[in-house]
This record gives sequence, structure tokens and C-alpha cells, in this order.
Amino acid sequence: MHPILASPRRLLPYLAAWTPVLALLVLVTWRSGTAPWYQVAAALAPACVVYAFVCLSPLYVCRSHPLGSAPASSLLGAFGAAAAAGGLLFASSAWLAAAALDRAGTFPALGSRIEPYLIYWFGMGVVLYFLSAGLHYAWLAVEASRDAERRASEARTLAREAELQALRMQINPHFLFNCLHSISALATQDGARAREMCVRLAGFLRSSLGLGGRECIPLSEELALARSYLEVEHVRYGERLRVEEEIEPGCEACGAPALLLQPLIENAVKHGIAGLLEGGTIRIAAVRQGPLVSITIENAFDPEAAAGAKMGIGLAHVRRRLQVRYGDRAALEAGPSEGLYRVVLRFPCESPMASSSRA
Repeated sequence: MHPILASPRRLLPYLAAWTPVLALLVLVTWRSGTAPWYQVAAALAPACVVYAFVCLSPLYVCRSHPLGSAPASSLLGAFGAAAAAGGLLFASSAWLAAAALDRAGTFPALGSRIEPYLIYWFGMGVVLYFLSAGLHYAWLAVEASRDAERRASEARTLAREAELQALRMQINPHFLFNCLHSISALATQDGARAREMCVRLAGFLRSSLGLGGRECIPLSEELALARSYLEVEHVRYGERLRVEEEIEPGCEACGAPALLLQPLIENAVKHGIAGLLEGGTIRIAAVRQGPLVSITIENAFDPEAAAGAKMGIGLAHVRRRLQVRYGDRAALEAGPSEGLYRVVLRFPCESPMASSSRA
């Protein structure tokens, strides 16, 4: 079915758009003095209504004969024949309406008075049909462009989701490797602490696996996972690992990509606290900055060892996840500052549900 016929909200404006066509035809015919304008309008109005529906038919010809799919002469022949038939129908409809008004005695002799204009109306019918065909080709081109843009957008969305999923899949083995390395180091030194660490690791994995396929979670849940991980590492480092939190009210309701902070916390432990004999403090802070939430992770580190330390995939993954998900609306800054290693990430504060539906 033609899109215009599918909805009265489209059909009524379309029929109204034929009013100028009717007015033009009435004006040209009336100025010849063959009949009063209202009599000419009475004959042409039914013909215009009928022809308005006829001029919807080029859509099917345009769909079956796209531009470039056949020689121009073939398309011209097909549309020429259809336009001639349409013009004949338009002129015949007007003459039949005039003849009916004549026979009814409403406007006597109207049919004979408008006969000289039948050829003109036939020509106008041909022109209107060709114009309709051109407009339908333009409309189909716009629809094709929109479809192509929609498919490209869907492809970009699928690619973005696939990349996010790939990044998450890479983070999990990286985290497990670090934890198993810690347990291995403890096993030769303190079996009881190694067993405790295994129990805490099992609890953390149970929590993280509970995320399932959720791409976005409340920041409160993300912080809870970070605390759970730090509890695992605290078994190994004891009092050498200290944690401070400064979470501004309202931040925990913001949505955050699942396991976004995990690699940053790992880096703070592995490349900061682990390299200091006296240990140090990891500080986690979150504040609202207008529409953004800003999260800061600071840790003590050994300046002499910093040049040779490699941050691994952690920073690169977090930066890429923010870029893929939020684009230019998110940012990540990292580097030494005032004797601490500081990572600051900013991203839009959105509800977890809205963020997940957009992903």
C-alpha cells in the first residue's frame, strides 16, 4: 500500500495539496469565458480528486524500474504510455462530471462548452503524471538514503557493542592472572592467608559474574566490586594496603560501565603499593561536575621505579571503553602528581537503565 494511503493524517494534506492545481486549471479555463468559474470548478473538482489517487500509482512503477536499471528510452516509453492513459482519464473524468451536471440540469450545456479544453486538460494530466513520477523517484532516493544511514548506524552500534564485549572479555583473564599470581606468592609464605585469599577471590568472582550481560551498572555496585577486590589484596599486603574513599552524595546513582574501575584499582596495587616496603594508601573519590561524574584514583608509588613500570592493558582498556561508549563526552587523565600517581576519569552521569538501553 502507498504510504499516503496508509494514514489519514497523510492522505488529507495530500488531497489539500491539489487545491492549487485545481485553482490553476479553473483560472485558465474561466478566463476564456466559456463558463463561469464555479461551473468549471464543479467539473474539474471530481476529476482532480480521481487523478490525485491516479498520481500515486507511479510509486509502483518507480520501485519496479529504478533509475539506471533500464535504458532511458525504455523508462520513457513506460512512463509515457502510463502518462497518456492518465491524461486521458483526467480529461474524461472532467467531461463526465460536466456532462452529468448538464443532464441533471444544474449547469445546462456545460459539457459542450468545456469540450475545447479537453485537449488542454489531457496535456495537464500528462504533465502531472510525469511530475508525480519525478517526485516519487526523489522520495525513493531519500528513503534509500535513510535506509542506508540506518543500516550504517546499526552496523556502527553492533561494532561498538562487539568491541565493548571484547574489551570486557580481555579484562577478566587479566584480573584473574594478577590474583592467581598473588595467591601463588602467598602460598609459599603463608598457607592460611593464601586460603583466605582464595575464599575472598571466590566471593569477588561470584559478585562480578552476577553482572551477567549488564553493560552498565550503578556506580555504587562498581565501587562495591572495587572494595571486594581490595579485600582480596588486603589479605596479601595486610596493613601495607590502606584505602580511603570520598564519594559525594548523588554520585553512586550514576551509571558506569561494568568493571570500569577494576583495571585502575589493579594498577594502583600492582604498580604502586606493591613496590613500596611501607605500603601506601589508595584514595578513591567521586564528585559531580554538572552533567558529568568525575572519579579520581590516587596511590602512592616509587618515583624511581615509575619510569620502568608498565601500566599494562588497564589504562588503555579504560580509555578505549570510555571513547567507544561516550565519545568526546568522556575523558581520562593519568600521570604522577604531587608525589602520587593520579587517574581521573570523567563521563556523563546517566541512569543505569537509560545507559544500558542506549548501549
